[in-house]
Amino acid sequence: MTRSSTPSAATPIAAALVFAFAASGASAQEFPQRPVRIMVGFSAGSVVDISARVVAEKLSDGLKQPVLIDNRPSAGGIVAGELVARGNPDGYTILSVSASHAIGPAVTAKLPYDILKDFAGISTTVNVASVLVTAASGPKTVKELIAQAKAKPGSMNFSSGGIASSTHFVAELFNSMAGIQATHVPFKGIPEALNAVIAGTVNYTITPMPNAIPQTASGKVNALGITVAKRQPQMSDTPTIAEAGLAGFRYDTWFGLLAPAATPRPIVDRLNAEVVRVLNLPEIRERFRTLGADPIPMGAREFDKFIAQQAQRFVEVAKQANIKAE
Repeated sequence: MTRSSTPSAATPIAAALVFAFAASGASAQEFPQRPVRIMVGFSAGSVVDISARVVAEKLSDGLKQPVLIDNRPSAGGIVAGELVARGNPDGYTILSVSASHAIGPAVTAKLPYDILKDFAGISTTVNVASVLVTAASGPKTVKELIAQAKAKPGSMNFSSGGIASSTHFVAELFNSMAGIQATHVPFKGIPEALNAVIAGTVNYTITPMPNAIPQTASGKVNALGITVAKRQPQMSDTPTIAEAGLAGFRYDTWFGLLAPAATPRPIVDRLNAEVVRVLNLPEIRERFRTLGADPIPMGAREFDKFIAQQAQRFVEVAKQANIKAE
């Protein structure tokens, strides 16, 4: 009796599993059958937005479906991140992120998702240098900015694209290494944070180079220093922050695309292959370089490991720089 009942009880379960796997394989083979949406947790014009838009233009060619951008600027990208993490893991809604995704655990007391367990990496897209800028009437050099801040501790303020964003973290790192105190003024996105400096309501910000180039060229802001190790050809007259007086300072900002963790691996791999193809197109590489960005395609699983390494690094840097979670 027991032997005869066991197979019949297991059969529906086994059948369900077979059906689930078959459905998963079929959906991966047929993907995509409708438009793909890239969620951006920052405002239009930010680099996390621009990088997604440049890739989306050619990504639609390979996927044979429109690739749409959906901006949800709020809480340093956390709201968009939660929407994707809790969304349907079918490959139709993915997330554009910056290094702030890996910074989150270091500067945010409680995130509504786990950056490692709730997402699957698709690929990095670009690496971007950032620029320390002040209002046109403000300090013209890194040493001058530091001297003014130290003369009246707490009298200066700085803007960012949101709490726990990469622009928040890099500015806090600069303040810590420079030994200065300044008030943080967060905005919904990088363009808004930069506009506050242009208007003179905020003393300084550290903004990605694509945002800085037109504003420095027009004289609306002063470019004091670049965050990466070497001067950049797009702003060859601007020294690195380390050169300009803060020895040892360096910060690289990367961007990439993620899917919900449960997205079928064949779909993730398909998205990765298409993103890598786009990033290797000569016209896309040239377009990014004119913006001060370097394409950095990466394997999907490699990106997962990279994020884990970056998260650990940022936690260590936050401890060393005494950056507190908010």
